[in-house]
Amino acid sequence: MSEIVNQRPQPDALLTEIARYVLYTPIHSELAWTTAHYCLLDSIGCALEALSYPACTKLLGPIVPQTFVPHGARVPGTHYQLDPVQAAFTLGAMIRWLDYNDTWLAAEWGHPSDNLGGILATADWLSRTAIAQGKSPLLMHDVLDAMIRAHEIQGILALDNAFNRVGLDHVILVKLATTATVGKLIGLGEEELINAISHVFLDGNPLRTYRHAPNTGSRKSWAAGDATSRGVRLALIAQTGEMGYPGVISTPQWGFQDAVMRGQPLKLSQSFGSYVMENILFKISYPAEFHAQTAVEAAMQLHQRLRQMGKTADDIAHIRIRTHQAAIRIIDKKGPLHNPADRDHCLQYMIAIPLLFGRLTATDYEDEVAADPRIDNLRAKMTTEEDPQFTHDYYDPTKRSIANALTITLYDGTTLEEVIVEYPIGHKRRREEGIPLLLEKFKRHLYHRFANKQVHRILENSLDYHRLIQMPVHEWVDLFFVP
Repeated sequence: MSEIVNQRPQPDALLTEIARYVLYTPIHSELAWTTAHYCLLDSIGCALEALSYPACTKLLGPIVPQTFVPHGARVPGTHYQLDPVQAAFTLGAMIRWLDYNDTWLAAEWGHPSDNLGGILATADWLSRTAIAQGKSPLLMHDVLDAMIRAHEIQGILALDNAFNRVGLDHVILVKLATTATVGKLIGLGEEELINAISHVFLDGNPLRTYRHAPNTGSRKSWAAGDATSRGVRLALIAQTGEMGYPGVISTPQWGFQDAVMRGQPLKLSQSFGSYVMENILFKISYPAEFHAQTAVEAAMQLHQRLRQMGKTADDIAHIRIRTHQAAIRIIDKKGPLHNPADRDHCLQYMIAIPLLFGRLTATDYEDEVAADPRIDNLRAKMTTEEDPQFTHDYYDPTKRSIANALTITLYDGTTLEEVIVEYPIGHKRRREEGIPLLLEKFKRHLYHRFANKQVHRILENSLDYHRLIQMPVHEWVDLFFVP
């Protein structure tokens, strides 16, 4: 048996690369900055809409009721003013609750705007504290900068590292990206930031159990809030001078690669820049798991075609679904669906609702709608198969399609022409079509929460990119405050 040499290693290359990217790499891409602006608005709109759901709001706010933190972070759409860790959880859970914020699809899946919970909460707290001390606050420009970097860290690592293959949930990457970007916001130096990032890999990270049948449940809606808040906490721990663990990834037996990834090395297929924000996928039309977005679009088209024929979903004898391998792994479900989280991760359910009603909204996952027996009757008529070309194009970096195709056969023997949708409306290839609808989505969410006068103030200060980036963070957040 060889003797272990107790010599502290140099930091793993990935730790150093992430830290140096966050601290030193400038972001020059105009597309990344403007897309980050849209991502900010969309994410806050999704958060506001989640406040209509008691299953979400019961988890929000201070851990000890009625706690108020002087100079703490305010949570948009609420009266809460919290410490940055709990504010990050609250806002992060709100953003993710309805499965309506942005998406990134690769070897690993995820929602990089989940990091906004930690980023905005920390920036708001820092700004309020700075003002109280007679110093200059952070600007919304700093928030967008952090968003671009968080998207990049989460998305680039997702390209070739399938944490899902070893049973881990993708929110490990939320924790990683939040720790790195919040570390920069609070002023960590390179060594301190490397220390903070090392703790992400040391942490126990969630299993994907809550995302898959037969255990799908509502934790998947607050897991990102948990991860982004933990990222804030780890950055703050490192700020105290707490040590890091430089060989956390590569150390034999005890390191992350051996102990968690079953010996598979973590890969970085390209350098960090602004690629992910430039290519991010927006959920614009439907609050649905992203692998089903094109299937829902196809179902909506078929609903209209049936109406034109004088037919309804009751006339359907069979539905053939051609899809990609990732959709089959994640959302292809037979049998009973037990809760809203189960339903919004069921491909067949997300097709059945628009075929029956010509819509798909967040309320369509609730028990009242799901009790309609026609939904499960229609699900039972569906068969799913993988199309190898769809899967190939899903992974092709020049395409990143998320294709679905539906073919309906009626009881009278008529087979409707197959409807294929390769790219959802939130895809980069459909940006020109999608952005006006994204802004309408944002406005719709505002009007659901605020009176007209407050909505007008928010829009006046939010839609103009150049005006927004010059605003102090706390002043922008105050626009969304509810006394």
